[in-house]
Amino acid sequence: MDNDWIANELKTTNLDDQRLNHRLSEILRALSEKPNVSIPAACGGHTETMAAYRFFDNDKATFAKILQPHRDATECRIAVQKVVLCVQDTTELDFTRPTQQIRGTGLIGSGDKRHGSYLHLLEAFVPDGPPLGAIWAKNVIRASEKSPKDAKTPRRHHNDIPIEEKESFRWLEGYRQTIALAKRNPQTDCVCVGDSESDIFEVFAEPRGDNAHLLVRMCHDRSVVHNEEEAATEEEHRRIRDVVYQTPILATKSVFVRARTPAVACTKQPRQQVRKSRDAELDIRSCCVTMNAPKHLRNRNDFVTMNVVLVSEGNPPQGEQAIEWILLTTLPISTLAEILAIIEYYTCRWMIEVFFKTLKSGCKVESLQFEEMDRLLPCLAVYLIVSWRVFMICRLGRSLPETSCELIFDAAEWKSTYRVMYPKRALPKKPPSMNEMIRMIGELGGWVATPGKAEMPGPQTTWIGLQRVHDFARAWKLFGPEAEKYKKDV
Repeated sequence: MDNDWIANELKTTNLDDQRLNHRLSEILRALSEKPNVSIPAACGGHTETMAAYRFFDNDKATFAKILQPHRDATECRIAVQKVVLCVQDTTELDFTRPTQQIRGTGLIGSGDKRHGSYLHLLEAFVPDGPPLGAIWAKNVIRASEKSPKDAKTPRRHHNDIPIEEKESFRWLEGYRQTIALAKRNPQTDCVCVGDSESDIFEVFAEPRGDNAHLLVRMCHDRSVVHNEEEAATEEEHRRIRDVVYQTPILATKSVFVRARTPAVACTKQPRQQVRKSRDAELDIRSCCVTMNAPKHLRNRNDFVTMNVVLVSEGNPPQGEQAIEWILLTTLPISTLAEILAIIEYYTCRWMIEVFFKTLKSGCKVESLQFEEMDRLLPCLAVYLIVSWRVFMICRLGRSLPETSCELIFDAAEWKSTYRVMYPKRALPKKPPSMNEMIRMIGELGGWVATPGKAEMPGPQTTWIGLQRVHDFARAWKLFGPEAEKYKKDV
């Protein structure tokens, strides 16, 4: 790919050594051209491979410092947007090895056999899909051994622990990062989007600016009050779910629901049960509620007002779980258009799941061969940039279909790809559109276009196809009809 993007993305790199700055550019170039192969295969030789491993072993090349220039570039892209979705989520990174474990990893999951870490990411997206990049990231590493049962904090005392000392604090940190981002970019509405795990009262109560918003799927059906005096009483109040279901239906929306197979066959969680594909008729309601603080926070006398949007399926097919979203937000709900926008914003939350799939299945970060976690984390930071690039290219075919592909690809890349895909056609005078180029890349990666459907390749076929595009472009520059022109580049 045109290496200008690397120079732009790493413009503010500061590793306290120009040689390290340059090496980071070389490593990013190598890994972005071949994202789904090992580091030695991507670097292409013993010397470059050893240089990459020495870089990751350098104390100056930390996870935070490597990711910082990408965060700076992300904020530049955010600054020109009217609305940005700051989606946060956590994913497991499983680094379990058959024999000797990577030093510095911790236990993951509910058992005591898997080792790895948790990556909590705050990623920016525009509402129609393309990722803008990472706003903030945090690695959570638990203890490497389980504590004895008698040493654990009893569940009844869990609420006495300050949120700053809990793992769930990462959700509040992510929202604070969104608020700080909004203050630096007053022309952009920054909406922090999270799933039901981020339904935390301290997050709702966090002071914010006018252009910083919150959008969370409800997990806890909290009590609803009418005024401050009622909030201070101990009597049982109505719940959010009851209140919003008592409001009239504002609109009905038909959506296609994809089939779902649970990752674990024995799971009992309603949202992870088997589901068949179907067209669902969803009712939309909304209201405004004032929530009472949980009992362990009543001494703060907090009560928070939030808007609620309910999306529910009134008549699900027999044997199927009814679809229900209860969304809590600070965004306005005064018009139907605003309510529909909130629903559309939340549907974009799934994109961070696709991003994590790109990181783990495409870039194969869980297969990295390092002996220590301190060396693996800088490499993970590089792959976060690579994953953003791959996912962004994948999404541009949808959001900017008619734009010239030279927005991303140089002439050697699109010409060589076009020649391979259509050997009997003459090269077009104008570069193909972004939509056409992404579809060609997808086909090179194994994607099969369905006649009559507007589907586009996914990240997996895109990252496989991109590697072939790089190889074609190099051959074009060395042996193609314009080889003389590229002599200096190769």
